[in-house]
Amino acid sequence: MTKQIQQTMQELAAEIARHDELYHAKDAPEISDAEYDLLRRRYEKLAKDYPQYAVAGTLHKVGAAPVAGFRKIAHVVPMLSLGNAFDDEDVMDFVQRMRRFLNLPDDAQIPSVAEPKLDGLSLSLRYERGEFIYAVTRGDGAIGEDVTANARTIKDIPQKLSGHPPDVLEVRGEIFMHRDDFQRLNDVQTEAGRPAFANPRNAAAGSMRQLDPMITATRPLRFAAYTWGEVSAPLAPTLWEARAKLQSFGFQLNAPVALCETEKDLLEFYQKFLAARADLPFDIDGVVYKVNDLVLQNQLGFVARAPRWAIAHKFPAEQALTRLNAITIQVGRTGALTPVAELEPINVGGVMVSRATLHNEDEIERKDARAGDMVWVQRAGDVIPQILGFKDDGHHAVRAKFVFPDHCPVCGAAAVRPEGEAVRRCTNGLACPAQALEHLRHFVSRGAADIAGLGERTLAEFYELGWVRTPVDIFQIEKHQDELLQREGWKEKSVSNLLLAIERARQMPMARFIYALGIRQIGDTTAKLLARHFSSWESFYAAMQSDEAEAELIAMDGVGASMAKDLLAFFTEPHNQKVLRALTQEIQIQPEGPSQTSGVLSGKTVVFTGTLPTLSRDAAKAMAERAGAKVASSVSAKTDFVVAGEDAGSKLKKAAELGVKVLSEEGFTEILNQG
Repeated sequence: MTKQIQQTMQELAAEIARHDELYHAKDAPEISDAEYDLLRRRYEKLAKDYPQYAVAGTLHKVGAAPVAGFRKIAHVVPMLSLGNAFDDEDVMDFVQRMRRFLNLPDDAQIPSVAEPKLDGLSLSLRYERGEFIYAVTRGDGAIGEDVTANARTIKDIPQKLSGHPPDVLEVRGEIFMHRDDFQRLNDVQTEAGRPAFANPRNAAAGSMRQLDPMITATRPLRFAAYTWGEVSAPLAPTLWEARAKLQSFGFQLNAPVALCETEKDLLEFYQKFLAARADLPFDIDGVVYKVNDLVLQNQLGFVARAPRWAIAHKFPAEQALTRLNAITIQVGRTGALTPVAELEPINVGGVMVSRATLHNEDEIERKDARAGDMVWVQRAGDVIPQILGFKDDGHHAVRAKFVFPDHCPVCGAAAVRPEGEAVRRCTNGLACPAQALEHLRHFVSRGAADIAGLGERTLAEFYELGWVRTPVDIFQIEKHQDELLQREGWKEKSVSNLLLAIERARQMPMARFIYALGIRQIGDTTAKLLARHFSSWESFYAAMQSDEAEAELIAMDGVGASMAKDLLAFFTEPHNQKVLRALTQEIQIQPEGPSQTSGVLSGKTVVFTGTLPTLSRDAAKAMAERAGAKVASSVSAKTDFVVAGEDAGSKLKKAAELGVKVLSEEGFTEILNQG
């Protein structure tokens, strides 16, 4: 059972990453926002119940890496996403969590602003002394795309601010379209023989990412402001007053909004908007609640992916009936055979759906869906759009049941289902082209080596030719240059661009290199954590070969025992070691630079144990990290000090054995106040 849960979480994490890329980088989502949110919700529940199987970075990633073709700009203040609520209980829990974090009574009210959650493209606008300087997309939350030229064509974005704005002001909001404008745009597209857009969100995002600003200028884009990033001076003491300030500077705001005193007020606002959703001139996929008091916002701070002081209350998903044409099998990077339902394309709430997951052979048996059946498809949860069941038309019983293959459909090797697991896997490992290709695709992806020109078709072509079988071969593709020029579709310019992209990838930041290796459970967030902790590739690789490697990894906050096991399994496997030695001859791995967080605890490692008198564990940890510290989960010789409360237990004993300094909460806060 536990192996089945672990496999399910790994598959969910992989699908979340795939949909992040489709939505944020390609503006081509296969599923709705509601479906994606419920997919994350399913994963979050499993991660809460089985944290040992959590795939690092899955819940902390924001957006996707900026696409090629645009200059990259780093956000001074990270542009994070929001946590989600799906029912009234989630909203009540959200408010209660804030009370606990702030040590407030259970009946204390936390007034919040409720506003519509626009369905478009997030954008940050920078102004200096009232002059518009640049516009940048969310990107991955840390670095976005420079779309300044396109933003200058949008009438809702002022080129010069009114009134007396701060000298530095980053205004953040949403690029979106009204439904009527979207329909007129699609009419123009159809008349011109161009493909129509799937929905207003895709149209807005695609229009904003045009390399030619003249195209953007022809699109009916709007901008609504709802928050800010860097400011040189406070806007106001409350969000409500700050919104008025933004409006006085010349910005359109997302509206209507309400200042709600209680949880009941928030839920009434939500129900009002849910009922009026179809009558609004623009698409929304929920309502956002934000704490009004900006001092409380600052005290609440952030978790890895989202603020603690805000949440998105999402609208429910939608369903539709369509025909199941066939069931096919996909082979993933880990060899998993996943059945996929090929559907008669159907528009479900504005998104064309043509495929849905069937998870595994047990799921096919349970739902008994057969080719030719009419099936209910839901845009919610479970990987890509899920099939709820079939609608019997009187012919279901005579249709052939799907027989799950016991051999890999790609390489023909035996496909084995271990006892206690739900997934059947190809036994051919990297010798199976499907698995090898998936590893290569991951290595060259935007979040990893980021090699433009090496898409799925090109990699498949090179693999078939025998030119590229491991990542090392990518950096030796130049020796096939003459042969490549003889192949259809390849010219001097395209070959030159490919070789240039490969050459650029030879300078790779350590975190991206670790992520590119495709180690199970190691996403981009954990890769960055490892890079910061070990600083250089040489020290990291040496540490992975040492006898203390497992203990050091587990001591890191954010790396669990299961993750440490997968890391060590990767680095001690002889084939991987051979590939790594060859790769590091081709790539210069850039060491991790100093952390952007500086403060009185910079460079220090802190461990918290026991119950502190006034601070919650999350609040204390957040305070330490803001002061520049690394927070570890266990005590070691590298720990600088332990902050201990009541019932401290074994960590306090370990600190005494190692001679590590122990502080009370009072001593900890005194150090912070020195900064």
